[in-house]
Amino acid sequence: MQSVSITGKERAKTGKTAANSFRREGLVPCVLYSKSENIQFNASPAELKSLVYTPDFKVADIDINGKNYRCILKELQFHPVTDQLIHIDFLKLEKGASIKIEVPLKLEGNAVGVKSGGKLTQRLRTLRIKTTPETMVSELKLDISALDLGQNMRVRDIQVPNGVEIINAAATPIVSIEVTRALKSAAAETAAAEKKAGGAKAAPAKK
Repeated sequence: MQSVSITGKERAKTGKTAANSFRREGLVPCVLYSKSENIQFNASPAELKSLVYTPDFKVADIDINGKNYRCILKELQFHPVTDQLIHIDFLKLEKGASIKIEVPLKLEGNAVGVKSGGKLTQRLRTLRIKTTPETMVSELKLDISALDLGQNMRVRDIQVPNGVEIINAAATPIVSIEVTRALKSAAAETAAAEKKAGGAKAAPAKK
């Protein structure tokens, strides 16, 4: 499991005015939620960059006042005009507590349909899962080796590790192998040629 280390500075001042003041100083206001306490703190955008701007799932190891908190991203807020990161909510990982996270879906293998000239289309690249910190995974995988022309695979086809439940609907399409125009044209030409050859063979011999 990839992790990002973040040093947070607890906020003495809270509220919208204080948060805006910290943003002008180049800091990102954050809140860490847990069963026992909620902590408001600021963090450096540089330390948050590799956690926020990535397709990978990562956890955050946040140090606040010398105490470490292992967390996941709960919610992100961006400025509607500049797209600048302006707020983050973190959720502390509690032993045995259920969490819902979004992880990337990785395709494995070389589909036979692609080898035959088909086009692979991946419709779903991330999945929502329900798990616990003890069984949490950073990604899910789907073997597409047997996928042939005109076929598709759905959420229900994913082999899920113990302790992990996929929230997405089971019938949701993930990946398919499309028959390209070139293949259709080649098939039509082959069929026409075979039909023509068959007709020639069937014609009666002239005396």
